[in-house]
Amino acid sequence: MTIAASQTFAVGGLIREQRRRMKLTLTQLGERAGVSAGYLSQVERENAVPSLATLGQIALALGLEIEHFISMPKATNAITRKENRATFHIGDSSVVYEKLAVEHPANELYSLILTIPPGYQSEVAAHEGEEIIYVLEGQIRQTIADASYVLGKGDSLHFRGSLPHSWSNPFEGAAKIIWTGTLTLFRELSLAKN
Repeated sequence: MTIAASQTFAVGGLIREQRRRMKLTLTQLGERAGVSAGYLSQVERENAVPSLATLGQIALALGLEIEHFISMPKATNAITRKENRATFHIGDSSVVYEKLAVEHPANELYSLILTIPPGYQSEVAAHEGEEIIYVLEGQIRQTIADASYVLGKGDSLHFRGSLPHSWSNPFEGAAKIIWTGTLTLFRELSLAKN
């Protein structure tokens, strides 16, 4: 049995390189991506780690596919075996991402298992598409607009990504969730390049 090695992707330098290539200021890129210039500066210096959704917004604003930052080999079929599942980190984030879905040209969904350590807090994101969260282990706190929900093992939540949302694990143990979403911002880039 072969265990897939976990990969870590340092994205700050790649973002800065592409931004400079496009002759964009931090403020200009921030406006395009829907994040603050200060936050982008922290990301570029590897002092902050964007969530996958925010990284997708930044990629879109830079005219890139998210795979530019988290490149992994594309699967040849739709089966992902647990022992060979691709796992990755973004920067020095303590969140572990495991890809459940494989890449196909007409993908509608993107699906991951996230392992979230205690004390982790994501940034606030908002984007087109839908999201579904299902808690496998532990607990998380999901905030959507002005509402906050504590989700435990077996709980699920389905919501529109266009609402400002964030999640955290203020609890003692690690949490493991399945996250599935349409994240049209990833698809828009793929379609624009074809």
